Amino acid sequence: MSRKHPKLKIKKGAKVKVISGAERGAEGAVLDVNPLTMKIKVQGINVKTHFDKKDGIKKVEGFFDYSNVKMISAAPDKKPAAKKPAKGKGKKKSDEASA
Repeated sequence: MSRKHPKLKIKKGAKVKVISGAERGAEGAVLDVNPLTMKIKVQGINVKTHFDKKDGIKKVEGFFDYSNVKMISAAPDKKPAAKKPAKGKGKKKSDEASA
């Protein structure tokens, strides 16, 4: 089974640096990744102004191609879930040795 789109190494939360384009040299954390279009959204980079009657004027980051950035540091890993003790019916080795 072949993959329809490549697996991106840049994950949400990673710190990246822009290597080409108008924002060249800027750094920020990845807010969102779209693997289908191969685009990412970085905090404080490619900011667009949106006008909304209800909310007024607000600034929103826009997507841009992931090939325009270089990863500085990887996204922090999530803590692994704590292991639950096994529910075994057998005797423990320490009980067996003392008997």
